[in-house]
Amino acid sequence: MADAAHARGSGLFLYDRDCGFCQRAVAFARDRLRTRTAFAASQDSDLPALGLTPEQADEQAWIVYPDGRRLAGGDSVAGVLLGAGLPARILGRFLLLPGVRALNRAAYRIVAANRYRLPGGSAACALPPSNGGSTPP
Repeated sequence: MADAAHARGSGLFLYDRDCGFCQRAVAFARDRLRTRTAFAASQDSDLPALGLTPEQADEQAWIVYPDGRRLAGGDSVAGVLLGAGLPARILGRFLLLPGVRALNRAAYRIVAANRYRLPGGSAACALPPSNGGSTPP
């Protein structure tokens, strides 16, 4: 199903299947935002065909478009919002504005580094220490 949506022109958002927080965020985007974006776990995707390495997919979320464009981290979240209706689309555009984009990227890095502490998170959500993430106590 994700491949069909990706082929129609909407982006494909790649997330960490093993992270409960990521799963909840994807469910929210799919069910509440009704975005045209397709979702797939990076672990279940053909990353080389999407122009990504497993290491890149482990470091942050990605949205990949059929034309080859890729957005990572906070920009990928903005991409999901751009695929939704109003007012989410406006928020997506706002998050990509100069200045705001830097704050969005910083906020994404903080959330990603602490996702195991957030609702739905678990020790499986922790990023490997080599990627700048924290290890749960």
